[in-house]
Amino acid sequence: MFKFFRKKAPPAMAPTSGLAQQAQAPAAPVAAPAPVQAGQASRAGWLQRLTQGLRKTGASMATVFTGTRIDEDLYEELEAALLQADAGVKATQHLLTELRRRVREHKTGDPAQVKALLAQALTELLLPLQQPLTIGEQQPTVIMVVGVNGVGKTTSIGKLTRHLADSGQTVLLAAADTFRAAAREQLAAWAQRNDAAASPADTRIDIVSQEGADPGAVCFDAVTAGRARGKDVVVVDTAGRLPTQLHLMEELKKIKRVTAKALSGAPHEVLLVIDGNTGQNALAQVRAFDEALGLSGLVVTKLDGTAKGGVLAAIALWGRERKGADGQTRAVPVYFIGVGEQLQDLETFDASEFAQAMLG
Repeated sequence: MFKFFRKKAPPAMAPTSGLAQQAQAPAAPVAAPAPVQAGQASRAGWLQRLTQGLRKTGASMATVFTGTRIDEDLYEELEAALLQADAGVKATQHLLTELRRRVREHKTGDPAQVKALLAQALTELLLPLQQPLTIGEQQPTVIMVVGVNGVGKTTSIGKLTRHLADSGQTVLLAAADTFRAAAREQLAAWAQRNDAAASPADTRIDIVSQEGADPGAVCFDAVTAGRARGKDVVVVDTAGRLPTQLHLMEELKKIKRVTAKALSGAPHEVLLVIDGNTGQNALAQVRAFDEALGLSGLVVTKLDGTAKGGVLAAIALWGRERKGADGQTRAVPVYFIGVGEQLQDLETFDASEFAQAMLG
């Protein structure tokens, strides 16, 4: 179930204390063990929920391949379906060019096989987005979560916290959305839900909050507390804002700087939460927040019932042009996607699964 999720290895036994061991050398991250059959069954159930969630996105594309002929009319219908799914002009042209090439190479005229070739082309385009969220290279790993108003940041943090706890990580939440009414209470409610779902052996989820305080000060205190308490992960919730609100974007930059003062190298992850229903607007948000903060990953929410799931193809194609600090082209991975409000409705992104669900 969490095969793309990495966690730190437990420290080796030694006569020194655990804190001393961490100070001597950080534990190297290791891949999580292969999922058991129960996990495979859960993943299969997740694929069903994802397919159901993307049914509006895939419905128009599924009808394209119900005929018996492969001709220009089919390609035109497919182009319209991809654009309707908000894949965008560039990603649509890329996929159609790839599909035509693959059809020529395989010399096929079977619509079912052509659909399978499109699924392969889409999977290949999305594959750079399928990367693991690394936990354990730093102690604690600090994750800063940003996004516009109403995309589900706090809800996604609650679900992400459940993933972390299930993987054996101890978590501290920083309620840095200090001005929205009931923001702290909402975060606390998710922490309580996670505590209720946890086994008795799990460590309770801590929260650092200050009503009406400066968000940067809350983050500084949270990271400091996370270090002192030996937490594995500190997750920072921030206030929602539009990328056009320049003064609020500057505040996010300040939060990032203050976090780095509390712990060198922090935040180690800057995650943008985007609403899958917003289509091409989501791509615009990714561009703007990446320019301001340097994104390390995405969480895509509200894919249940959306007709615009194709935006991930547009994001993937944009990622081919994005360059990191070293000048190398580097995509912004999609760590998680969500299809509902329950704790189990947020899962790791799999390119092949998403391609299958998107094509119906």
